[in-house]
Amino acid sequence: MAVLRALPVGAGEAALAILPALETALIGGDAVLPVPVGDERETDLLTTSLRAGEHIDDDVAVVVSTSGTTGIPKGAMLSAAALTASATATHVRLGGPGRWLLALPAHHVAGLQVLVRSTVAGTTPVALPASFEVAELPTAIARLGSSRRYASLVAVQLDKALRDRAAAAALAELDAVLIGGGPMPPTVAERAAAAGVRVVRTYGMSETAGGCVYDGHPLDGVRIRIADGRVVLGGPTVATGYRNPATPDPFSEPGWFRTDDVGTLDDSGALRILGRVDDAISTGGLTVFPQLVEAALATHPAIADSGVFGVADERLGQRVVAAVVLTPGHTAPTVAELRDHVARDLDPTAAPRELHVLDTLPRRGIGKLDRRELTVRFGAGA
Repeated sequence: MAVLRALPVGAGEAALAILPALETALIGGDAVLPVPVGDERETDLLTTSLRAGEHIDDDVAVVVSTSGTTGIPKGAMLSAAALTASATATHVRLGGPGRWLLALPAHHVAGLQVLVRSTVAGTTPVALPASFEVAELPTAIARLGSSRRYASLVAVQLDKALRDRAAAAALAELDAVLIGGGPMPPTVAERAAAAGVRVVRTYGMSETAGGCVYDGHPLDGVRIRIADGRVVLGGPTVATGYRNPATPDPFSEPGWFRTDDVGTLDDSGALRILGRVDDAISTGGLTVFPQLVEAALATHPAIADSGVFGVADERLGQRVVAAVVLTPGHTAPTVAELRDHVARDLDPTAAPRELHVLDTLPRRGIGKLDRRELTVRFGAGA
């Protein structure tokens, strides 16, 4: 049997040093577990809990840590076939292989897939520093050359780049900018379109070798169905399971992964994510998905960004709370104003009953909103 080897991954340009080890794993060498250089605590957690140095099934090429907020990482076990199927399907959807800009941590699946796609395409990515300085975007993108060029970002990075004219113009030169890691505020999408940036919204996770649904439609070979309201994903990009199996097992049906996301499919087969099961707020007899409330808040001119969560309430069970970042030059709206605004699109019960104004929202991993942190900070009795 193969052995799982810890693979230290540096930040920025240093991440490219893992390309030879990654290529070896993809052609049948020992499986690798990417761990972040410079984060000793995270490295110790991953190597210990995911049992680096111990045997692993021969068909596993990479174990990618899952991005849960609590507990022991489960570790998605990805085969070389799953990783290359994802990379190949991505290039088919985007119009052909090309060179990639690495702007995300390569020990997370989104950054790792930039390296996998580059390996499969026979190209070398250009890496940005971990700090994501937008002033360096024009030079980095120019280094990609004149062939097809792509980038993978999260929404907060795109938002930052769009505020710099030269950076926005550089992004507009790319053939596609993948945006994953969570929903993108409508205002960011509008500004990207106005700047000529070709945004592709992706949906996926470590368990599916990264993004497997682009702009609502599955990549070639990927299958989607809705079971009891939950999104279930199948096809060649799905992991073989977890290094630390979960109960119940979301991989119990061979070839399929049952997600924790609630979604719908429209008549064209396009997927719409409503929210996560564990984020749902039960208030006044109604189940509220925070993402829908955040989408409604995003249309208010004073709201640049928002995070919606639930806290305990004696009368309602939970009440809906919003933490917001204001648009520059705007003053904070009242709770009553926000409730009226949200009620134009959603049931009034879903409207926030409490408001907190922040300079920035807490995030984790590659930029996902940290609702748990907001709940702890502003929960009843905090």
